[in-house]
Amino acid sequence: MGYSYQDWKTRAESISLRGQAFVDGKFVDAISGKTFDSINPANGEILTSVAECDAADIDLAVSAGRRAFEDGRWSRMAPGDRKEILLKLAALIRENLEEMALLDSLDMGKLVSDAVTIDAPGSAHFFQWYAEAIDKVYDEVAPTGPGDLALISRVPLGVVGAVTPWNFPLDMATWKAAAALAAGNSVVLKPAEQSPLSALRLAELAAEAGLPDGVLNVVPGFGATAGQALGLHMDVDCLTFTGSTGIGKRFMQYSGQSNLKQVWPETGGKSPNLVFADCEDLEAAADMAAFGIFFNQGEVCSANSRLYVERSIKDSFVEKLIERANATQPGDPLDPKSKMGAIVDEKQTAGIMRFVESGKSTANLVAGGEQVTVNGKGCFVQPTIFDDVKHGDPLARDEIFGPVLAVIPFDSEQEAVEMANDSIYGLAASVWTDNLSRACRVSDKLHVGTVSVNTVDALSAMTPFGGMKQSGFGRDLSLHSLEKYTALKTTWIKYKP
Repeated sequence: MGYSYQDWKTRAESISLRGQAFVDGKFVDAISGKTFDSINPANGEILTSVAECDAADIDLAVSAGRRAFEDGRWSRMAPGDRKEILLKLAALIRENLEEMALLDSLDMGKLVSDAVTIDAPGSAHFFQWYAEAIDKVYDEVAPTGPGDLALISRVPLGVVGAVTPWNFPLDMATWKAAAALAAGNSVVLKPAEQSPLSALRLAELAAEAGLPDGVLNVVPGFGATAGQALGLHMDVDCLTFTGSTGIGKRFMQYSGQSNLKQVWPETGGKSPNLVFADCEDLEAAADMAAFGIFFNQGEVCSANSRLYVERSIKDSFVEKLIERANATQPGDPLDPKSKMGAIVDEKQTAGIMRFVESGKSTANLVAGGEQVTVNGKGCFVQPTIFDDVKHGDPLARDEIFGPVLAVIPFDSEQEAVEMANDSIYGLAASVWTDNLSRACRVSDKLHVGTVSVNTVDALSAMTPFGGMKQSGFGRDLSLHSLEKYTALKTTWIKYKP
């Protein structure tokens, strides 16, 4: 966007921050009157006070969503009209691109340069993509005999609860809301308490675009109160969630304890990256291996945090990674020259550092490994690389959710595949090779939702994103994601032929 460090700081000083909940078309305080502080992790300063919603506020939002669904103001609106409103919302996001990017950067510490070139434009793109799909997805007619007409329709479920994480606040809200709204549902969105600000602004833009009152409600609050209330609510038809595996399991339990609502969890990851000696462009492989773990401070569910390298090239490849890590040091998220931003909060920073300190006694620390400050403040961790990690080490088993890479050598294709699959997670994987047969063979054997060959973390609006095993079974993106927000309904008509 061409903004300087000073430009972004000036914009940050003057930005308007919404902290109230958005329910039934208007901003409101929490019924209890409680608030919590939204804190900038780059400097520890309070950004604003945010409504601390609980079960009473969830009830209010779900009731608003139900009324909007039942009276058909959105669910029975002509598909072309729904399309135009969501297209208008996509346009409004683009018109307010810098503001949306700045909200996420201030709220959770990501680089504003990434937010304004990747996250915010991506959110606009996904709303546009689903808007365009609304009048292009057809129902079915079964091949019955004369005198029978069997219609198979995809119908919206009703009220969709969406619980989103803090690492990509705007994008994750969009991945859930765009598809659910396109299908004709009402949505009650609970953003992560660490990063609620862009979701609240998104709701305001949606209203400006013409989305009817009650169709999109945003209720910030804590997982133990607002999140639990949404999961247990008897009038929520579907719960979509991105976050940790433990909380995903909890939402599954909430479903069984309440109304058997559909639950679509997209949960943890410990994605393997397999680099074979027959990869011709090892510079590109090193670039993307570093990107795959250090982008967004490693706070990515599909981050390539396990690096398996063929032993014959391992030492030279690690040297390339060390060079890249040393050139990717943390800086002020508002400075376009910074290569990595802040960790979301002190709790997450402390958790990352526990893994790092423990790893120093079990593996070879070759880069980083320190918590640092920027301008004397903030939650920052250096890009960190451990070499010669044992496959059973927590560095290689547990989701750290930070800029910490575990390097593990292998001697054969079979060994690499076995170690890659030996994980409770199955979200994503990458494979680097110039042998087409190996690329296809290894990809087929990896038990993950997405395999990226000669790249990392490939995704698109056109392809589904989600995992296997304890990475959950929810799928975002693509037309397939509409399936989780709709039900198949058969209408069988007898007539005189």
